[in-house]
Amino acid sequence: MRTFAPEQSPEIVYFSSVSENTHRFVERLNRTAARIPLNVKTEPMIEVSRPYVLVVPTYGGGNRRHAVPKQVIAFLNNPTNRSLLRGVITSGNTNFGEDYCIAGPIIASKCGVPEMYRFELLGTRDDVERVTQGLDKYWQEHPR
Repeated sequence: MRTFAPEQSPEIVYFSSVSENTHRFVERLNRTAARIPLNVKTEPMIEVSRPYVLVVPTYGGGNRRHAVPKQVIAFLNNPTNRSLLRGVITSGNTNFGEDYCIAGPIIASKCGVPEMYRFELLGTRDDVERVTQGLDKYWQEHPR
């Protein structure tokens, strides 16, 4: 387990597959961030110590049972990580039809937090600006 001290705990926790789409999006936000390990069997899982927002891609190609990456489920199965979650930002592919970004509502519902934003694949410049503004406003209203 890799635990963050409160002063080092990230504002954003995210998962990104080998495609790196979510990783590239998070990098463009220029905020403190920690990545959920790709391989939870060989890399230590992270544990946060302050409130954070989760950025997660939707998996499964439209199969809701596989929409939330297993690594994210493992991260959220930690009671500390789950209790400090404040919102979810979701990426997806419009090819999934009605299941576009479905991982966000699934996590939001199970954890009792809002889905804050959705974007496609690696996001546009407008998506980055909207998320940046939204996070600025959120953290001003809800100091960590």
